[in-house]
Amino acid sequence: MGHHPRNHKANAAVAQQEGAIVVFAKAPIPGQVKTRLCPPLTPDEAATVHGSFVLDTLERTRTAVSKFRLSVDRYLACSPSSNLAFFKIMEERQAVTLLDQVGNDLGAKMNGVFDILFARGYRRVVIVGTDVPSLPLESYQQAVQLLDQHDTVLGPAVDGGYYLIGLKKPAPSLFQDIPWSTDRVLALTKEKARELNLTLGLLREWRDVDTIDDLKMLIDTSQLDARKPKQEQSFSTRTVGALQLLAKRLRSRT
Repeated sequence: MGHHPRNHKANAAVAQQEGAIVVFAKAPIPGQVKTRLCPPLTPDEAATVHGSFVLDTLERTRTAVSKFRLSVDRYLACSPSSNLAFFKIMEERQAVTLLDQVGNDLGAKMNGVFDILFARGYRRVVIVGTDVPSLPLESYQQAVQLLDQHDTVLGPAVDGGYYLIGLKKPAPSLFQDIPWSTDRVLALTKEKARELNLTLGLLREWRDVDTIDDLKMLIDTSQLDARKPKQEQSFSTRTVGALQLLAKRLRSRT
């Protein structure tokens, strides 16, 4: 049978390192991302800030891997398609391998990525979302280290979801019958882990950016962050700039 060359190459990819960190990202398409911020934001503004968060997460995972010498490969799981120019540019500039998110809901998409990467030979796989742009670099190190002692690791979000999940082996039922985007996601996932006898390591709780209140808190935090010495800052100048511009526009809209 003839192989489609691109698929053949993708399937041939094998684990270079022991672990993988996967950034789960939607393309910054206006009207398709951060819609809960609109209004007061316009779809274009919401997409711009989302795009900056995606870059932040890629940059910060890259920095964490080199700073803590983590033996992981970095992946970018793309929605709606890894063929979009935005993702191709990320692949080139951020030195990540692209994967497609495939499935009817977030759970199916995450489970699919875990399956692919375990099949490639990774022994520890961590998925992180892009709604925690200022997550401390140590959290990435801790996520990988916690998988030494635990079967799974979760990064609890303030709103009852999780911003990060790591596994040592496939656990499809962790992703089934979960009401995604509700405040019960974390609790139900922990319950399922217990039923499966999976030991669970937890990272610090962190606020992800879903609502306009979350965004306003992030704007305030970024203003404080900008006053710190450069090496202690956790926000990119790009995101600080985008957030300050939004803050100004929001003030003029109320």
